[in-house]
Amino acid sequence: MSPTLLVGLDDRSYPIFIEDGIMAEIGADLANRRIAKRYAVIADDLVAKLYGSTLMRSLEDAGIAAELLTFPHGEASKNLHTFTELASRLAQLGIDRKDGLIALGGGVTGDLTGFLAASYLRGIPFVQVPTTLLSQVDSSVGGKTGVDIPEGKNLVGAFYQPKVVYIDTAVLTTLPQIELLGGLAEVIKYGVIRDFDFFVFMEQNLDRILGLERESIQQMITSCCRIKAEVVAADERESDLRRILNFGHTIGHAVEAASDFTIIHGLAVAIGMVAALRLSVANDLCKKQDAGRIAALINAFGLPTEIPRELDRERIKKYLLTDKKTVAGSVFFVLPTTIGKVIITNEVSESQVNLVLSRK
Repeated sequence: MSPTLLVGLDDRSYPIFIEDGIMAEIGADLANRRIAKRYAVIADDLVAKLYGSTLMRSLEDAGIAAELLTFPHGEASKNLHTFTELASRLAQLGIDRKDGLIALGGGVTGDLTGFLAASYLRGIPFVQVPTTLLSQVDSSVGGKTGVDIPEGKNLVGAFYQPKVVYIDTAVLTTLPQIELLGGLAEVIKYGVIRDFDFFVFMEQNLDRILGLERESIQQMITSCCRIKAEVVAADERESDLRRILNFGHTIGHAVEAASDFTIIHGLAVAIGMVAALRLSVANDLCKKQDAGRIAALINAFGLPTEIPRELDRERIKKYLLTDKKTVAGSVFFVLPTTIGKVIITNEVSESQVNLVLSRK
């Protein structure tokens, strides 16, 4: 197999494979790479039923020893309790520094497994096999790992890069519609923050993308991973440029947490992006025409654009202040100036935030 892209991080660089049906070929490729002598495959209970046997058979056929470990699906499992349980199971299996982990699943599994790999025995290798659109275009690339605690989302974690990412676009046909939509929010983000031409591609291919037309989907995922790889290579630890990837996430994370994660990440990000657009227009950073065009695309894909009326606004504000993007009490926002360009600023007044959060 030939990699589609490379995340350039010197001696920690790694390939991204994007192919239809690649799941069955992972074992053969890993055997050639010799990353680890055996693997613990970590998946939630739903993903394990869907793809566990295919991946385990691929590893077995390649002569690679592997164990499948599962945990309950959902964001509620992305916590230190699940982390500890999985770490104990690795110890019971005798997993050592020559072994590795494979994250098979969506963003929860990837973040949890990556943090486990970074921490267990002070670091063992891991591989990403993302099975949701959101994880394929975003969370599986870049090395952000972690878990949630009651005070906020992703507040405990580490930067820890995978050794390789395998993206099988065929698995998207089994995704529930809401999970597909959640991923599309992150896709739109890439066009807004860095690539006007990609934004236009999304506008022109909306029906093909929603219909999971193969060429359009592969082009879309490849473009997202290319942008993410460029940003990560330039700023791995989010000191500057990488912060643009948080467009929509400042208010989005707060909405997600305030809903007790009943609003999935991608849908919360869509809401957060529209809120950021309103802040950008209010601060005379972005023309109403451009903001309206972005909001129109978000709406055209069937994504939510308003904070549900029933959500407690004070609770949302509390989560804003505890978000990991907050520095010295200042909340930083990623705000578009035009389609394809954004700025990072903490010069957003409390009254403007209140206005954006207000019920209509």
